[in-house]
Order: sequence, then C-alpha cells, then structure tokens
Amino acid sequence: MINNTHKLAIIFGVRNDSSIAFNVALKLQQSGCTVAFNYVEDTKNEVLFLIEKHGFDTTLAYPADVRNEAEITHFLQSVFKTHGPIHYILHGVAFGSQQVMCYTLPGIAEEAPSYINIPFDDFMDSFNISAYSLLRICRVAEPFLAPNASILTLTYNASQRVFPNYAGMGINKAALENIMLYLANYFRKSQVRVNAISAGLVMTTSAGGVNGVRTLRKIGKITAPLGNVDASDVANAALYYFSDLSKKVTGNTHFVDGGFNIMGVSNNGE
Repeated sequence: MINNTHKLAIIFGVRNDSSIAFNVALKLQQSGCTVAFNYVEDTKNEVLFLIEKHGFDTTLAYPADVRNEAEITHFLQSVFKTHGPIHYILHGVAFGSQQVMCYTLPGIAEEAPSYINIPFDDFMDSFNISAYSLLRICRVAEPFLAPNASILTLTYNASQRVFPNYAGMGINKAALENIMLYLANYFRKSQVRVNAISAGLVMTTSAGGVNGVRTLRKIGKITAPLGNVDASDVANAALYYFSDLSKKVTGNTHFVDGGFNIMGVSNNGE
C-alpha cells in the first residue's frame, strides 16, 4: 500500500470526472495525499463541484491558466504558504483547435486546413498550452518543491507515430516529451524526477475532439495485446511515480496503452 500521508500534490488539467487528471487525484487522495487543483473559467464550476463531492479540500482550488506565469505563481505560492513544500505535480493539460487537428466539425462551414497549412498562431497557442506549459510550471514550482519531488506529464503515442486525425497535436506531444527529458537532467541538482506517461486513447472529453475517436478505440481493442485502457489504469501507473517506489526513475516515458505501442499490425484478436 502506497502511503502518501503528509504529502502534497498539485494537479493541473482536471476538466471533469472523465479526466485522467481527476482519476490521478482520486488515487492520490486514497493514498493519503493532500491535493490542490487549478481551474480556468471554463472548468471552474465543474472542478469545484467535483472536489467538494469527493471530499477534497475546497480551499485548495485556484484559478490558474497554464499560459499565465503570474497565475501559476500565485497558485503554487499560496499552497506552499499554507501546506508547505510540494511533493508531486501532475501536468495533465493539452489543447488543440480544429485548425491544429486539421478536421472540420460537422455543421461548420469553415473548412479546416490540411496538415501542411496549419496556421502558425493557432499552433503556437496549442504548443503553449500543451507543451511549453510544463516548462513554465516547473520554473515557477522549483523554489517550492520538496526534496526528491516527482513531476509527471501525460503524453500520447502520436509523438512517435502518425495518427492523421491528431495532426499538429503530435508535434506538441513530441515537444512535450523532449522538454520532459531536458527537465529530468536539469533537476539532477535537486534529485527531482520528471517523467511522462504515454496513455492509450482514453475516452475523455478531450479525446472526444479527435476525429474518428471511436474507430481508434475499436482498432486499439483489436491491436493492443491487453486491449484498451481507461483513466483508472493510467492513474494506477501515475501513483507509482507519485510514491517512493520510483525514487530512482527519471526521464522515462511509461506506456500505459495495453501494449498498443509495440505492435506493427493488428492480429485481428487471434
């Protein structure tokens, strides 16, 4: 049994109860950890409702857009002042508009661009939220981290392989993994570890924005040796990184995808 009593975790990226980030928060809570959450205006009501419903400390929820360094600083500094050093941080934030993911929504007159024509400004906004924000959060968090703290981000196999319907978000995930590697080296001085979980396609609200997501889930069911995963499977793996069991693991991309990543072709379930 992992015991996280007297440990403090910061969770970025809860949107609703289907979010991987929220399932990680639940696992941390069950292990005895104190958990603090960020929210943005669009998610505020849902996040506040969830944390109250599930018995989290409602005073540990702060407005913090991951694009805004001042808001992140206020969030982490406030939690540090009341609860002490931060042991764990989950970066579970990603965003890509239809312009970045290159598909047109039903009923929308404006046609999305092809991959080669992804608009720079749209892409940079998605990069800011989905990748650079990890660097920004770590920069702000550094003076507030406990010794041997653990930082974890969430990635996807589109960083390494072509998923046409993921388009520009694949660039963001590749950049995110590279940022994770360099942060793992940067934090050697304080023995803070930085890792990533590459999750299989989980049916979150964000995944619902991926064109053909249900088809991808069907493919995953056939292709992955262990079939599809859900948010709880990813959260179980996250708890390993948010414990002393992983105290000598850093710079690692940990696949939780039922083995999908090892396959070249489907075996049709045989």
